[in-house]
Amino acid sequence: MNTPNLLSILTCPECGHQREESMPTDACQWYYQCQGCGALLRPKPGDCCVFCSYGTVPCPPVQAHGKTGHCCC
Repeated sequence: MNTPNLLSILTCPECGHQREESMPTDACQWYYQCQGCGALLRPKPGDCCVFCSYGTVPCPPVQAHGKTGHCCC
């Protein structure tokens, strides 16, 4: 099994602000507050976390198994 990439750049859909963040390996991150405009980001329908919705890299479980129900939720 490949080692997951634990860094992802989140892009705020409200203001376009980008910030590199570390992803947790033991839980989903359901909320993220934009450092640019303060918007509270939540996953899009069908996504398990903010990294899968707004990041350049999906969360570690999705990297390992794809979106097949093996997510961190």
